[in-house]
Formats: sequence, structure tokens, C-alpha cells
Amino acid sequence: MIRTPLRPLARILDARQKGENPDAIERENIRLRHEDMRDKLRVRAEQRLLLLGIMYFCAFLVIGARMGGLAASEPEEPRGATDGASIVAQRADIVDRKGRILATNMETHSLYAHPHQMIEPLRAAEELGEIFPDLDVADLKKRFTSDRKFMWIRKKLSPEQKQAVHDIGEPGLLFGPREMRLYPNGAVAAHVLGGYGFGREGVHSAEVIGTAGIEKFEDELLRDPAREGAPLELSLDLTIQDAAEKVLYGGMKIMNAKGAASILMDVHSGEILALASLPDFDPNDRPLPALGDDPSISPLFNRAVQGVYELGSTFKIFAAAQAMDLGIVNPGTMVDIRGPLRWGKHRIRDFHNYGRELSVTKVIVKSSNIGTARLAQMIGAARQKAFLEKLGFFDVTAVELQEAKAARPLLPPNWSELSTMTISYGHGLSASPLHLAAAYATVANGGFAVTPTLLRQSGAQKGERVLSARAAKASLAMLRLVVSHPEGTASFGDVKGYAVGGKTGTADKPKPRGGYYDDKVIATFASVFPSHDPKYVLIVTLDEPEIHAAGQLRRTAGWTAVPVAAEMIERLAPLLGLRPEIEPAELAGIRLTSQ
Repeated sequence: MIRTPLRPLARILDARQKGENPDAIERENIRLRHEDMRDKLRVRAEQRLLLLGIMYFCAFLVIGARMGGLAASEPEEPRGATDGASIVAQRADIVDRKGRILATNMETHSLYAHPHQMIEPLRAAEELGEIFPDLDVADLKKRFTSDRKFMWIRKKLSPEQKQAVHDIGEPGLLFGPREMRLYPNGAVAAHVLGGYGFGREGVHSAEVIGTAGIEKFEDELLRDPAREGAPLELSLDLTIQDAAEKVLYGGMKIMNAKGAASILMDVHSGEILALASLPDFDPNDRPLPALGDDPSISPLFNRAVQGVYELGSTFKIFAAAQAMDLGIVNPGTMVDIRGPLRWGKHRIRDFHNYGRELSVTKVIVKSSNIGTARLAQMIGAARQKAFLEKLGFFDVTAVELQEAKAARPLLPPNWSELSTMTISYGHGLSASPLHLAAAYATVANGGFAVTPTLLRQSGAQKGERVLSARAAKASLAMLRLVVSHPEGTASFGDVKGYAVGGKTGTADKPKPRGGYYDDKVIATFASVFPSHDPKYVLIVTLDEPEIHAAGQLRRTAGWTAVPVAAEMIERLAPLLGLRPEIEPAELAGIRLTSQ
């Protein structure tokens, strides 16, 4: 940079020669220099103001664009920034077919401690023991005075408990917000809902996961954020479920049974409107699994789904239906029932002596073991196996319950001719009441296979045709006579105005180590109503029932399960929207022939 001197020598000498003042030259140069500096500073300031103005303009432009975007967008809840490993605590509600809450979420708090921050740990332990009697005060004192930095005390607190802990005034006792599952109806539909637990846990949140029932089966769906909290809609009707459980409980007590189960299913859609198992439990306070070899002693055991039993004479209608479908017999065909029926060292007998022969209809009405075994011999093992497999007795049911995955029917290792005969009247093959409900629904809806479901369906499902419409209609007429005819084994099941049809089944209860009890049975009644226009199947099963009636100790299904089912139908039919009606006369076309 070249600087111009304030007192240039040439100009000073020239000024002195001319007699001028040389200081004027310096003052002029200083003035010019200051003006030049001022001009440069002004230009620089103008440039800075322009740049700052552009920056402010851009900032306001971005803010304005953002405000315009927010104004034009749909409102939504703000979400806190989280990483991919955060705990997802949100869980969708579960509702019945009418939208009534079966399971929902509730905000609560957990209680944890930082022992190193406690002022009076011994006093805190004693007062916590008063608030939570199940806590071990001595253990709390030991842990509070240890070197631990963190410890859980309670995973869930009620508002009253939280306030009581807060009143202790101990800074080392801290609360963490979390979400818990609430079942507002208590024990109603407990075995369907199952229960919940906590997965990954943090101080400020916990992962709510299903541990049993549909909560476990549909766990991923209930936690799927893509559903945006849409509830899971079940096929259950809360009112019908509650009524079914109350009637079943009363019947179980009257019949002195140790357990009971019932299933009410739509024969066309496979929707389960009520599924009950007793004894039950409150899923808000789910008990621990029972210890021992017999899981059925636990209230957690779902007898309707997990209970795999020999279902006795309820199977007889399948033999008659298949024989009629194959054209081997018709309802009036006479069957030789002279007994006992011998096969090797085994003998098949009837409960009563029914004479020399019975029609196929009377075989079902009177529940003849020999007559049914004769039909099974005509059908043959291969065809019987194929038919029962189509009815669903060879695999687990597809119902949306975690427990159903393990309830596989017990089949004979060698399907001999003897197995064919005994299975025809319900011995030698064990299945759950839910399997039986699906099979009866197939007969009731005209012969189409049905898949039982606990999810709300939009309409009827039409599976594979298993039985001809002709054979299905004839089978329904037989089931109706089992109830309506005085000689039928289910005459106590007739409910005026609802044309109930069904079949009883009484099976000796197996011993854990082999063989059967002489004084313990599983009593089942599988019913269809109205039989002339079937809409629903109802299965009622009682575990070890017995009642004194007509001067004797009775255990058979006709005396135990049937009256309970009749009471249930009488109570539930109006809730289902069914009005009592006169049964069409033409459906009584199958007549009992004389012996």
C-alpha cells in the first residue's frame, strides 16, 4: 500500500520559495485523507446493512413459509424425539362387537428407590411395610442400607398408594410414570382376554405385553403404531358373555361340578359370542400358574379351549350323518343292536337294553352304542378318518387364543376297526369343546366347514362342503327328536318356542396314570337352536358333575349338562334377538318306528 505523505518535500520547498505557509499543505492533505477514509467506511457500512437486510428477509421468509405450512396441515399431537430403541408403551383397546370396552389402558406410576439419597432409610422401610403389607420390611431395611444405587419397589401404584408414599417425605423414594392394562369388567371373559405383563422396563415407561389369551395371540397387532390406536373388535357380546357365565356358574354349583365350560357360536360365521370357563379369575390380578401335574386345577386353565376330553355320545350324530351322506342308510333304516357287540376280547354294550334292532333315528334318540358302532363298521376306518379330519378333529383350532395352539386332539396310534367303532360313540378320540362346537356348526349350517373365530366378521363364511344338505337336514331332525321326544336322552333341554336340538355325551374321566374312574365323568350337551332354522350352537360341559334326582345319584349329561344348557338358552335367546315361535310342523316328518 502506498501512503501519500502529509508534508511532501517538493511542495514544501516550492511554497517557501513563493513565500507561502507550508503548514497549509499539511492541513489540506489531512482533510483529503479523512474524506477518503470516511467514504470507504460509508461504503463498508452500506454493504453490511445490505447483507444484514438480506439475512433478515430470508429468515422471515422461512418463518412465514413454516407458518403457512402449519396452518394448511392437519392438527396432530406433538411427539417427543426418541431413538429407535425407545420403549413403546402404547397398546390398543379391545372392544366387544358393540364397541364396549373389554380392555383399555390407564396411566399409573411405579415406585423405585435411590438408597444412597435416603435420609431415614429405616423409617422409610417401616412405613412402606404399612402401606404394602406384602413387602418384607426386614429385606427392605437391608437393601436400603446397602451400597445399591437403584431398586424397584412396586411396578404399579394406585393413586391412594402413591399419595401415601408421597406423605412419607423421603427424597430417595421416587415415582415413574407408566401405562398399565385395565379390564373394567373384572372376571368377565377372563379366559378370552388372558392378561398382560411388562416387557422392557425403564424408569419413565414400560412395555405392556400380552401374556395369555387374545392379548398374547394378537400382541403385535395391539402394539402396532400403524393402527393409530384403532381398537381390536371381538365377536363377543359383553351382555351375552356375562349372562352365560352367571348361568353356567349357577349350574356348576347346583350340579356339584368341579369345573364347567360353555361356547356359544354363530353357525354361519363361526363367530364366538360367548366363551366361558369356570373357575375363572380377574385378569386385573392374574394369579400364578398352579403347581402340579394337573393343569385343570388352576383357574387359568381354559376348559373350553385347552380341555381335551373324550366327548362321549355327542359324536354319534357324525356317524349317522356320514352314513346318510354316503347313501349307506336313511333315517328309517333298521340297525341290528343285539349285544354285546364283540371284537376280540372287547365288548360294546348299551346303557339300556333297547331290543333287537332300532332305526337310525332311534339309534341317535336313544343313544345306542351298538347301533352307532354298526354304522361305523359300514362306513369303514378310512372314510371315517377323512370325514372327522374335515370336521377339524385332527388339528388345533384356528381360534385367536394362545392356549389353542397346544390343544391338539388325541388320536389313536393305530386306527383299527375297534377304534372306528369306539370313536363313533365318542371314546378313543379326545378333543376340546371348541372342536365340538365347530363340528356341530358344520352340521347345522347345511354341511359347510366352519372356522371358529373371536374376531368380528362382516358376514357368513362358507368353507369346504363336508356334508350334503340332505344329510345335514336329516341330522338336524334327529337332534331335534333327541330333545323333543320323551324317549330322547335330552328331554330336559326342550325350551318352549326355540326348537332346541342336540345330543348328550357322558364319558368316563381318564386317570392320570391310565384307566378310567368309575365315579367321575365329563358330561357334555351339544345343542343347536332353532333346529328348523339353525343360527347358534351351544356347547355345555361339566367336569365331574353329580346330583341326587329321582331318588338316585345322577352323573349323566341328560341330568346335569342338559338342564344347565336349557336354562342358558332360555336366558340368552332373547338377548340374541330371537323371539319364541311355533316350530314348523313339517320338520317333525321323521317318525319313531316301533321296536
